[in-house]
Amino acid sequence: MGERKPRVGLFVTCLVDLHRPSVAFAAITLLERAGCQVEVPRAQTCCGQPAYNTGDRHTARDLATGIVSAFNGYDYIVAPSGSCAGMLKQHLPHLFDDDPNLRAKADALAFRVFELTNFLTDVMGMRDGGGGRIGGSVTYHDGCSGLRELGVKQQPRDLLRAAGVTLVEMAEPEVCCGFGGTFCVKYPEISERMVSDKTAGIVATGAETVLAGDLGCLLNIAGRLKREGHRTHVRHVAEVLAGMTDNLPPIGEAGNEPDLL
Repeated sequence: MGERKPRVGLFVTCLVDLHRPSVAFAAITLLERAGCQVEVPRAQTCCGQPAYNTGDRHTARDLATGIVSAFNGYDYIVAPSGSCAGMLKQHLPHLFDDDPNLRAKADALAFRVFELTNFLTDVMGMRDGGGGRIGGSVTYHDGCSGLRELGVKQQPRDLLRAAGVTLVEMAEPEVCCGFGGTFCVKYPEISERMVSDKTAGIVATGAETVLAGDLGCLLNIAGRLKREGHRTHVRHVAEVLAGMTDNLPPIGEAGNEPDLL
């Protein structure tokens, strides 16, 4: 008998499900390539971050209770998003500070939560960069939550370089793109200035493509690049590593995608 494969529950995220299901399929491809048994619990919902960030703890807690139940029994929970993974790992348990039993279950879930590239490199030991290839050079944007809450920085870069991707760093890859979930709705003028600064940094690299690990950042950046008339392509890092770029249009460009959930 062969060694048991780790059982991974994929946390799809709302934006991926609604706007870019290919990111989830890419994540499944990479996780299976790394030797995991991947499942997508259909009972999963939003991670609760929008409600949490706007002070609606009641809704956030209801969502968290469902997530704890939906992902019970998995060895790991992996999300192709530093933002959602950060919510599940760092903030969700505190929604149950007044209930020791639920807090213990939430802590157990949080311990098993990982962002995708973090999981592939630091847990599964992936070093070959997957099967992805992409023409031209790329630059990489560090999403705030993945970087600051989960320490995701070198992992995607290591995988890209191992795949033979030419990576050109922008001057300030760690500066926020201005999306910030509900931040861009509350403070649109500030958000617009921030994303304009970000796109200027991207264009200055001369890279043909900008990558990131968070779809919220990518949608925001793609929209601004398009409005400014730039031709820089925008993609999720998982799509590149999984080798899905040949038949998949960049984010923000026309194209049909299959449904996941």
